[in-house]
Amino acid sequence: MSYLSRRSLLYGLSGFAVTSTLNACSRSTGTVSSSGAIIAQADVEPIIDPKSLEKPNLTIGFVPVNDCAPFAIAYEKGLFRKYGLNVTLSREASWATSRDGIIFGRLDAAPVVSGAVTNARIGAEGARRAPLCAGMTIHRHGNALTMNREMWQAGLRPLHEYKGDLERFGRDFRRYFEGLPPERRVWAVVLSSSIYEYFVRYLAAAVGINPLTAFRIIIVPPPQMVVNMRIGSMQAYMVAEPWNTRAIAGNEGVGFTFAQGREIWRGHPDRVLAMQESFIDQNPKTYRSLIKAMIEACQYCSKPENREEVAKLITARSFTGSKPRTCAMPTVINPSDVRQLPACTTQFTGPGIIGNYNYGGFDGQNRVVQSAETTLFYDLPPDLATESGSHSTFLWQSQAIWLMTQAARWGQIPEFPKPALPGEQISIGRSLLKWASSAPAVIIKSKRLNGSSIATPLILASQCATSTASKFAPMRLNLSTWLSCVYCCNPL
Repeated sequence: MSYLSRRSLLYGLSGFAVTSTLNACSRSTGTVSSSGAIIAQADVEPIIDPKSLEKPNLTIGFVPVNDCAPFAIAYEKGLFRKYGLNVTLSREASWATSRDGIIFGRLDAAPVVSGAVTNARIGAEGARRAPLCAGMTIHRHGNALTMNREMWQAGLRPLHEYKGDLERFGRDFRRYFEGLPPERRVWAVVLSSSIYEYFVRYLAAAVGINPLTAFRIIIVPPPQMVVNMRIGSMQAYMVAEPWNTRAIAGNEGVGFTFAQGREIWRGHPDRVLAMQESFIDQNPKTYRSLIKAMIEACQYCSKPENREEVAKLITARSFTGSKPRTCAMPTVINPSDVRQLPACTTQFTGPGIIGNYNYGGFDGQNRVVQSAETTLFYDLPPDLATESGSHSTFLWQSQAIWLMTQAARWGQIPEFPKPALPGEQISIGRSLLKWASSAPAVIIKSKRLNGSSIATPLILASQCATSTASKFAPMRLNLSTWLSCVYCCNPL
């Protein structure tokens, strides 16, 4: 079997094997088993000798959502191999298995939902405590909140159509949920004690609704969101793309996009690359090679001229499996011909990556919004780039603080850790090494706190409040007041 035909099986046959199969594969060959077939990585000459690395053979997880794109590019373009790494990719069933794979040592590294690292260190909501670290932000934005058809029929509309009238949205929201029997008041997210849950609770609290009593939050893996909404298991959900678009395109009648996450917090981190603290301590050279490969992959995904190719690449069954059934595509795809695939290939993955985002709806109106900010892999808009050389992969400790304030706000930890950031400085501080990779202009810079990196959300509610009543009161605070609150309660 030729090299190219082996690689083409990645697209034409099946997904990566589950972890039990992966563990049986040889990790010394730089290959991945796929239903008995062998898929080779791109043949790229390494610029780093694998023998110079402490652990060149790595197993890295990913979840079948759009943010697997940098992993797909790093694998397909040979960027892992370029930096001396022999990587086996493991497709994970959910964000919980991705996180737990790191905690229990099955995975060397994997993306996790923002908040999973800090909350593992502080044991939020009874979570297993683990010394996880975040090496980099994989991407920002790229997620959305989807509501079902019944919510549309009840009068709810995409958030931007309320034109800032939160009182009207609050009335529509309350009227709908208060009219449901308790067992149907359900909102789904992909992982507890993470940014998606905090966005849902934050949004409800911003309009004076107590999310602790108004509805239940359940956990559903991303690929199962649409089908669970179709059968009535939840009224709304928050997930990364393409699983919001899938409720609209190809599943007409299921739901509509209420808001992208960036409409609640512009510039928020969606995924971070997580690993055990011991992995960094024991394998510092390997760690640097991994970060360099992933940053270069994020740079590739970020370029406008590459985005359509990236959106097409991840439609492979090995990655998201989001191929439109009505699109005339070859059964077997040669990786070198990805750019030549028809435009309909990106029906599901394109809106979140290319930026032609459709909010849907059931009134026949065109709600497509063009924006390069739908997903941020590396380059930042000028107003979010707070200094020269700023990029999306950088980790801000101030953003980790916000995530922990939400854990305290919703009773997942008894109080905010004091003094502030004792373990959290370790969880992201170790990755903030001041070094430049061989890729142009890639520098990871160390900063302690940057308030301007936190885009002012919809309504800033008090994070230092401790009484039950004030936890969801729609208090309007400006950014400096919010940061003063953090400084006051938890001096740095």
